Amino acid sequence: MAESPAPSPARRWTAPLVLGALVAALACGWGFHHWLESPAPAHDQAVAERVEAAPARPRSADFGSTVARADVHRVADWAVASADHGTQPFAVVDKVKAMLYVFAPTGRLVGASPILLGLARGDDTVPGVGDKPIAAVRPEERTTPAGRFVAEPGENLGGEHVIWVDYDAAVSMHSVRANVKSERRLERLESPDPAEHRISYGCINVPAAFFASVAWPSLGSTGGVIYVMPETRSLADVFPALREAGSVATTASVGAGQAPDFFRVAPR
Repeated sequence: MAESPAPSPARRWTAPLVLGALVAALACGWGFHHWLESPAPAHDQAVAERVEAAPARPRSADFGSTVARADVHRVADWAVASADHGTQPFAVVDKVKAMLYVFAPTGRLVGASPILLGLARGDDTVPGVGDKPIAAVRPEERTTPAGRFVAEPGENLGGEHVIWVDYDAAVSMHSVRANVKSERRLERLESPDPAEHRISYGCINVPAAFFASVAWPSLGSTGGVIYVMPETRSLADVFPALREAGSVATTASVGAGQAPDFFRVAPR
């Protein structure tokens, strides 16, 4: 009797291969579905939680326990809420009380100090006064201008650090100098009477220790914005964005100007 022919190798393995492929496909499908429905990894959840928990931008300046006039709060709060200062430190000069307030970029008060200001009351610079020799500047021309200024770090003729407020008007912020004893600049800084603090040619004179520890590290290293408040004009006139309650200030570029020639004028 003739024997039946043996099945060929192809026919022998066809069924197991098909069955194996079907099982693998089902397994892959289940794994993909499980991956879609599985919870996010702990790392992804932690990142999401940090994003959700990120604090909102401050809406007002943080004065801590330091007391300041309501108008000072108004200017500082506006600067912080509108981010008018960008990411830079900023300072507010209160000419009425002869006080300087220096803030970190976040709006936290770094320090406050009494200062000396221009002899004459007024919020505008006399045209051309920055080009005059000090001896030629008349008493009524010795004003500290009000406004928003981009601070520029520099040096004076003696190689000392200064922070330029208005370079063209030769107005800077620097350590107080007691070169003329009759002016009693150091004694004036100690006086509680703001009128006694009017003696400079327009520059903002700061106690040496405060300038070295607060003003220069904050505004002299990278620059910043200085808001000099008015004493004869209104806040809204000097800072138009304050005319609208809760206004958003126009954010100007900070420190984008060309660096001035630091050796042109003497400290005043």
